[in-house]
Amino acid sequence: MSTPGARSCIVTLTPNPSIDRTGTLAGPLERGAVHRLESVTSQAGGKGVNISRACLAADVDTVAVLPAGPDDPFVHLLSSAGIPYSLVPGPGAVRVNLALTEPDGTTTKLNSPGPPVTGTCLDALADTLGDLAERADWMVLAGSLPPGAPLGWYADLVAMLRERTKIAVDTSDAPLQALVDQLETAAPHVMKPNGEELASLTGADPEDLESDPAAAAQAAQRLLDRGVETVLATLGGQGAVLVTEGGAWHAAAPEIEVVSTVGAGDSSLFGYLLGALHDLEPAARLALAVAYGSAAAGLPGTTIPRRSHVHPDRVVVRRLPHLVHPA
Repeated sequence: MSTPGARSCIVTLTPNPSIDRTGTLAGPLERGAVHRLESVTSQAGGKGVNISRACLAADVDTVAVLPAGPDDPFVHLLSSAGIPYSLVPGPGAVRVNLALTEPDGTTTKLNSPGPPVTGTCLDALADTLGDLAERADWMVLAGSLPPGAPLGWYADLVAMLRERTKIAVDTSDAPLQALVDQLETAAPHVMKPNGEELASLTGADPEDLESDPAAAAQAAQRLLDRGVETVLATLGGQGAVLVTEGGAWHAAAPEIEVVSTVGAGDSSLFGYLLGALHDLEPAARLALAVAYGSAAAGLPGTTIPRRSHVHPDRVVVRRLPHLVHPA
């Protein structure tokens, strides 16, 4: 275990970490063909780890909590990146995820399931988060759950921790739905769905939400009505929508040459949290979130932006009309 500073600003949990291996293609991906890769990179990955990496680049204290053995190749990659971490014994070797990136930025991901987790491992992760909660301004629960974890485990963690620190959650599929099913007792302070995830939670059409920020804001409002304080909904090339008790805003994404979209959502969430740490107004937090996400999309693989890559002054933010609460 590395030694964290006296106070960690952002603690991240990655319960299903991965070694992210990214191959760069010289041309479009053709199914069934043989491709020669221009380059291959490997780094310690997972949504929480990516956010801790962004913290490191922005001089924000962080601790990445995850299950892994001390001699796992993943931990060596984590250490070489200089990311402070706290390990609990993992159920097996950390999985390897593959990503293939085409010249136009299109990325195809092949994610492994990871080893089945044990109740002992989950309890140790929860205990570690409890120990760190008093030192964290924000705690981020991020990514997929490993096989064998109860689908409602994130909801259990939110219920345990939300009175002790601020909680942000970024997950998908069944764990996301299980969290939403328990919002009345386990609402996080921030949720960061993308357009497709937001549509799955509210019954909306994903294309409608991606193309209409007002519709996305209206869908996000349903989560606020059930106890969530803030929803940051990322909409790909359409930017993002932020909805709080005080209103709703849309930020258009600046024009960039897309290189890889891997990690862009993680960078967006970090940008929002960085704005929150600096007590920025909601519109400025949203601008920073979109600036970080756009910067990440313009970098290869899962490269996390440094502050020199990020230009919130180029992001146009507009306030959306007053939302009509559903009856």
